[in-house]
Order: sequence, then C-alpha cells, then structure tokens
Amino acid sequence: MKHLYTQENFEQAKVTDLLPVQCETCNRFYSISKKRLYGILNPKVTRETGQYCSKECRKKGQNVTCKNCNTVFYKTASEIKKCPNHFCSCSCAATYNNTHKKHGTRRSKLEVWIEEQLIVLYPELEIHFNRKDTINSELDIYIPSLSLAIELNGIFHYEPIYGKDKLSKIENNDDRKFQACLERNIELCIIDTSNQSYVTPKTSQRFLDIVCSVVNKKLMISRA
Repeated sequence: MKHLYTQENFEQAKVTDLLPVQCETCNRFYSISKKRLYGILNPKVTRETGQYCSKECRKKGQNVTCKNCNTVFYKTASEIKKCPNHFCSCSCAATYNNTHKKHGTRRSKLEVWIEEQLIVLYPELEIHFNRKDTINSELDIYIPSLSLAIELNGIFHYEPIYGKDKLSKIENNDDRKFQACLERNIELCIIDTSNQSYVTPKTSQRFLDIVCSVVNKKLMISRA
C-alpha cells in the first residue's frame, strides 16, 4: 500500500479532506478521504480489505505460485491482502508449515532441560533445537558448525507403547533421519534415554554429560 502523503499531512487533514494514494491492483494514483483511509489502515475496526480505485480493481486478482508445490493458481486481490503466503490447498499449507516450522510441538521435559543447560554451557555455539529445516525432519539437537546432530530417543522409539504400527512408523522415521544425515555428511549421535523413569535434574545429568562429551570431542577435532 503506497501513500503519497506524510504523517503530518494525515494528522492535520480533516476527516473529509482528500489524500493521495495508489491503487493496489492497477497502481493508478487517486484521492481518498481521510475518514475512508482510516478505515483501510484499521481493518479490524471497519473491515475494509484494501486500497482500490474502483470496484473492478477490488475484484481483480492475479496468478500466484504455491510456496509448497509451485502450482500456479488465481487469487483475488482481497485474498492476497488477507493471506500474502500463497498455497493452492490446505494440504500444501500444512506440509509447508510443518517442514519450515522453527520448533517442534511435542518435546519431552528432558529435551527442554538439556536445551537450557547447553545454551549456558556453549554460548559461543549456534545450536538448533527441534528444527526441521536441515533434513526436512525434526532433529532434537543440531550444531551446524560441527555438522553434528544428536537425538534423545525415549522408550517410544524402542517399545510398542501405542501399538506395533506406531512403533513401526517411528522406526521408519528414525531410519530416514539417519539416511538424510548420512547424505548431508552430518554425524548423528543417538542417545537411548528409555530407562529414565522420572525427569529431574539429577536423573537428567548423565544424559547431559553424554551430550557434552560428544560436543567437546567434535570441538577438539575442529580446533586441531
């Protein structure tokens, strides 16, 4: 949305005064009253959906490309205004958002506690926690500068707690992670945490010690 007036012009203008703006569809310059412009700038108050010079421009749209599958499809101007990210379907939107989300939604107390400790112990390292953007699958811990990934695998990775089908899916996902890391020259360290009955700092310390041991070894190699 392009405006051809200053903030001072806007504040000094009366509600009926006309201010110069630019159409969002055809880019033609036209004038609009301060009262109506206020509505466009505050859509939650007046439900105005955009800045258009005519009803025709308000209805017009354009071809856009789906961010997930690259399909070209048509969106109206109001649809583009409401949702600047373009997805051709709900399925594509879900796939893209799950792949590019920054943090996982299901995290164990152990993972959260270890993250808190590592941030303090290694302030100089960039450490990613529960992100999917490296191998298109969630890694519990990933340190880009060391090409090191660490997985904290609880009992769900080894026992059919929710049935054999669920365990099979988890095992297949673990295999895909291993292969993806191998293809990208990422060292993957898997730590079995299945025998931890209760998560407390005391019972978690041994797993933190293992993580730190692996990280320190990689740091020594990188600095040699």
